[in-house]
This record gives sequence, structure tokens and C-alpha cells, in this order.
Amino acid sequence: MSKQELLQIIEKKRAELIDIVLKNGLNSTVSLKYSQELDKLLTQYIKDDHNLTKNKRVCS
Repeated sequence: MSKQELLQIIEKKRAELIDIVLKNGLNSTVSLKYSQELDKLLTQYIKDDHNLTKNKRVCS
């Protein structure tokens, strides 16, 4: 998955989370589930970005 595709997925999940929180409250089970999914996507983005930066330094 490209960096841009992952960013699009993150943005979509973020918007969904906002809607869910507004409908169900911050501490609802479904809100927590969406929040955890967003956390996983953000963690993946950070790891991918870190690995890309690390590889660029090694190749330079």
C-alpha cells in the first residue's frame, strides 16, 4: 500500500470516528473500536515512514 493510499484510509477512518463519537458518545464500545482501528493505521503509517527514512539514510 502506498503512503498516499494509507493517508486516504486514515482520513476516512478519522471522519468515521468523528461521526460515531457524535452519535454514540466518546466512551461507547463502537467509538473505542474505531479509535483502536485508527490507532493501528497511524502506527502503521509511522512505522512505514520511519522505515522509508531509515532506508534513504542507508542508501545515501
